[in-house]
Amino acid sequence: MSVEPHSQNATAPTPAVAPGAEDIDVRRVAADLGSRGIDPRIPALVPGFDAPFFQAGLAGYSDAAMRIVARRQGCPFCVTEALLDRTLLAGGRGFSKADLGELHDNIPGGREDHPLAGQIMGSDPKEMAAAALKMIEQRARNDRAYRRLAYDGALGPGGEGVTALRLPGGEQLDPAEGLGDDDACDIACVPSSPDDDTCESLIDQINRLDAADSTELSTLAAVADFAAPGAMLASPAPATFVVVDVNLACPVKKVDRRARGGHWLTEPDGAIEILEAVRESLPPNIICAVKLRRAYDDTPEMAANFERIFDAAYRIGYAWTTVHARTVQQKYIGPSRWTFLRDLVRRHPGRIVFGSGDVWDVNEIFRMIAYTGVSAVSVARGCIGNPWIFRQARELLAGRPALPPSLAEQRRVLREHFELSLVVNRGMRRGDEATSKLMRKFGIRFSQHHPRAEEVRQRMIAINSMRDWLAVLEEFYPDEGR
Repeated sequence: MSVEPHSQNATAPTPAVAPGAEDIDVRRVAADLGSRGIDPRIPALVPGFDAPFFQAGLAGYSDAAMRIVARRQGCPFCVTEALLDRTLLAGGRGFSKADLGELHDNIPGGREDHPLAGQIMGSDPKEMAAAALKMIEQRARNDRAYRRLAYDGALGPGGEGVTALRLPGGEQLDPAEGLGDDDACDIACVPSSPDDDTCESLIDQINRLDAADSTELSTLAAVADFAAPGAMLASPAPATFVVVDVNLACPVKKVDRRARGGHWLTEPDGAIEILEAVRESLPPNIICAVKLRRAYDDTPEMAANFERIFDAAYRIGYAWTTVHARTVQQKYIGPSRWTFLRDLVRRHPGRIVFGSGDVWDVNEIFRMIAYTGVSAVSVARGCIGNPWIFRQARELLAGRPALPPSLAEQRRVLREHFELSLVVNRGMRRGDEATSKLMRKFGIRFSQHHPRAEEVRQRMIAINSMRDWLAVLEEFYPDEGR
């Protein structure tokens, strides 16, 4: 899903259309669910997916740092933001503001970032199939092989007469073009150990910070530890992507008009071709799932289109659907309709359906489950700046009260998120400055938990450097015992 400003992410949270949901005893629902456990088919498909909620793919947000922070708070499963198939096939070349999902933001974060779904989006069945295969194979073939698969259906030599790959900016790549036999997928795992330049860069950061206080130095030291051999992000994951999630839901206008994402709800035949091509291209052990919205708009024709695609997904072999209860045309304006989800689940009791839409706090996770009957809840905008929603959900499952984060806990997680972001951005020019600016959008949302929320928010907006970031922590988030 996108959370870009033009997608109306700034609209205030609204309750879903769910008459009677306000009367649900959330703590009782959660405790009962904790006693009987999650739908057993889910952990059977994805070991480790042991709770009925997960972090959605959030464009511009859900990189490895955000995912790992969520996991440390109890999130059992995460989805990357949507990666454009052509970006993947081009090895990262040709990315422009007209498209979503940079390779850098989709790199898995090692052993802690598992289990993980890689989400892809595109407009051509063969391109989607080849991109999905490249995503999960990693390094198994070179870039030329995947482009040949997309454009002539062959993985062997040749390629004469094959249509060239046109990148988002207009550049064309011949499918046979490559950087040599060792050319590897750019979305590969983080190396098993960092190169010398990475460590030197971190040392340089420490050396060039004049008059740095002990807090700043300890932050950089922690980052250096993360980047050391055997550290979290340097450890190869047991499996990179265990799920490929096909995005047929994104409502952003620039995606829709390029026949991607939610556009396909207007063309069910094309959507089904994409679903078939992706499933057929992948080994049986890779789970396929699909993200949908309840329709393109509220016309009967579009409602029928949804039903065709929804039914086809399960027939083809997709394990589950995640259904956002707004239409594509709604984007993020107005309430979602949990009544739609409830009706869908009742009509298809044997299918695994995940729900999405208007989950703003931990209570809404269990309210949605009780009201609609979905097997799990996709937590999207409600977890930006609020990773504690997952810890609180675990507490409710265990029959304990869901406590808000203390200032000391907020400080620890804010610092942890910043340090992880520094590691994710290592190698980027002026990575510390870029990370500080990137973290502003998280800090603004984190500030909502502070008793001086507006004051903290204004300070977060003004952050331009690592020193600014640490100064906000020191002023507003005291250590325990202070």
